Amino acid sequence: MQVRFKVVRQNQNSSPSIQTYTLEVEPGNTILDCLNRIKWEQDGTLAFRKNCRNTICGSCSMRIDGRSALACKENVGSELARLEQIAAQAAQVPAQEGQDALLKNKGGQDAPPRTPADGIPEITIAPMGNMPVIKDLVVDMASFWNNLQAVDPYVSTGARQVPEREFLQTPEERAQLNQTGNCILCGACYSECNAREVNPEFVGPHALAKAYRMVADSRDDQTESRLEQYNQGTAGVWGCTRCYYCNAVCPMEVAPMDQIGKIKQEILERKNAQDSRQIRHRKVLINLVKEGGWIDERKFGLQVVGNSFRDIKGLASLGPLGLRMLAKRKFPLSFEPSEGAAVVRSLIESVQNLEQQSAQESQENPEKL
Repeated sequence: MQVRFKVVRQNQNSSPSIQTYTLEVEPGNTILDCLNRIKWEQDGTLAFRKNCRNTICGSCSMRIDGRSALACKENVGSELARLEQIAAQAAQVPAQEGQDALLKNKGGQDAPPRTPADGIPEITIAPMGNMPVIKDLVVDMASFWNNLQAVDPYVSTGARQVPEREFLQTPEERAQLNQTGNCILCGACYSECNAREVNPEFVGPHALAKAYRMVADSRDDQTESRLEQYNQGTAGVWGCTRCYYCNAVCPMEVAPMDQIGKIKQEILERKNAQDSRQIRHRKVLINLVKEGGWIDERKFGLQVVGNSFRDIKGLASLGPLGLRMLAKRKFPLSFEPSEGAAVVRSLIESVQNLEQQSAQESQENPEKL
C-alpha cells in the first residue's frame, strides 16, 4: 500500500518546513524502516538518529503524529489504526471545539486522522520537543543529559566501599529497581513534559525516575541528602504538573510520574506542613478532602499560601485575588460537605492505615523486603 510521510525539516536556528515523501510499504514496516528507505532511495539529506533498530538504545525517538515514540517500535499498520481511532473519537464529539481538541497534537500541528481525498494515508514525523533542533529530526539533548547528571544517578561511593565481599542484594531488594532500571533514556518523556516546557529549572521526568532508583536502592547510603535535593522548589519533584504524558509515551513502561510520586511520598513522611508550601499543599489537600469530601477553598488558601497566618507575605498575596472574587460574587461565603464525604474519609484513612502497617512491618522484618 502507499503511504505519504510528511517530515518536518529544519536546520539549526531556522524555521521548520514540511517535506512530503510517498512510499510503497507493508503494514509491518516500522517507521524507522520507512525513514531509511526515504534516505536511501529518495533524499540522502534527511537527518535522523538510529542505532540498534530493536527498542534497546533509544536513539530513534521522535514525534510520530503528535506524540513521542521510538521509530523502530512503531509500525505503519498500528500507526494508521491509531489515527483511525482518533478520527472515530472525533466524529463522536458533537461540539466543534471538542473535535479541534482531539485533532490537535502537543506540537500545535494538526494530526492527520482522516485519509486525504486521494486515498493515500498520511503519517507526520517531527523532531522531539523541549530540545533545540540541530537538523531535521536530530535534536540537541544537552539539557536532557545535564539534568540527568544533576540528580547524581549513581550509587554513592561510600556505600560501595565494602572491603571483605561484594555488596549483595536479596532478590526482593533488586526487584524494587526493575521498573526504573528499564529506562533506555530515549527522551520521549522529556520531549512531552509540560512542566519542562514552562519551567526550564525542572530536571524532567527521566531524571527523577532515575532518582527514585537511587532512593530505592538498598546499597546507597545517601537517601536523606538525595531527598533534600529532590525537594528543592520546582526544580525537583514539586515541579511536576502530573499531566501523565510521560507515562503515556514511555516505550518501556517505566511510568516516570509514578516514580516521582514515590519520591514525594518519601519526602512527605519526613516533613511537617511548615517546611514548605509544596509540603503544605499535599498535606492540606488530603486533610481538607477527608473533612468535606472536596476542598474548602477558603481554608485551602489560608493554610497553604498563608501557612495558617504564619506567612504574612503569603496572606497579603491572597488579598487582590479575594477582592476580585468578591467583586464578581464568586467568593465562597460558606462550605457544604459533598455527598459521601464520610465514605471518602473512610477510604483515605484505610489507605493511610495500610501504608503505616506496611512501613511498620518493613521496620520490624527488614528481611522480608
